Order: sequence, then C-alpha cells, then structure tokens
Amino acid sequence: MRGLVQRVAEARVRVCGEIIGEIGAGVCCLVGVTHSDDEDSATKLARKLWHLRIFADENGHMNLSVADTSTEVLVVSQFTLYGDTRKGRRPSFAAAAEPGRAARLIDVFTAELRLLGAKVASGSFGAMMDVELVNDGPVTLTLEV
Repeated sequence: MRGLVQRVAEARVRVCGEIIGEIGAGVCCLVGVTHSDDEDSATKLARKLWHLRIFADENGHMNLSVADTSTEVLVVSQFTLYGDTRKGRRPSFAAAAEPGRAARLIDVFTAELRLLGAKVASGSFGAMMDVELVNDGPVTLTLEV
C-alpha cells in the first residue's frame, strides 16, 4: 500500500457538492492499493501513519505524531498513486488493485486507524470526489509498506 500524506490545517471531501468527510488540523492521506497488498499491509500502513512524527513540538521540531496530538485524519482512496508514467503520455493503472479488493483494504486501513484512537473522516470509494485542503507547512510525504 502507498499513502501520500499531507499535514493540513483543514481538509474536506465533497461528492456531488455535498461534504461527506471533513477534518480540522491533522493529515490528509491519499491511499492506493496494489495487487500484492493484504490486510497486513493495510494495518502496517495505518500504524506507520499513526506514529509518523510530522507535527512540531514545543521547540518547533517535527517530533509529534497523530498519536501524540489531537489531530484528525482524512482518508481518501486514490488508485492513481499507482499510475505508471514511464512509457508514453497516458498513465497505466495496471499496478492498482481491482476495486473490490482495494475498497476492502482501504476499509481495513481506516478501521485500524480508528482502533488506534484516531479521529477519522473519509471519502467515498470509487466516487468522483473533490478534495479541498489547506496545507500546514507544506509537509507532504509518501508512505509505503
């Protein structure tokens, strides 16, 4: 699994103009699933995100994680994280997992974050989503397991 994590002051996701997920300060995590991923991958990525130290401590150093703060997490499924642009001008998404499997693993990822104690909002798998965010930083990182 792969996640693109952005530290945000706020973020929201809309479907058909309606807000379906919204957070204040925290992280927006775009999550992609590939063929070799399984429930263990989803759990490991969730734990990695939970413990990732990307928030400033009292000295301004990135020493605090979602686990250490009261920040929130917005999870948005994003198969395009597995887009391959090495050949031609059109991305290939052959590395992305099939939708049923990917949806299940995104659910496992989100459920694990909630079990760890995260306040989680999410998008709608497979929907055309509009994602709005205000970067805090900017801090943008790629996570992989």
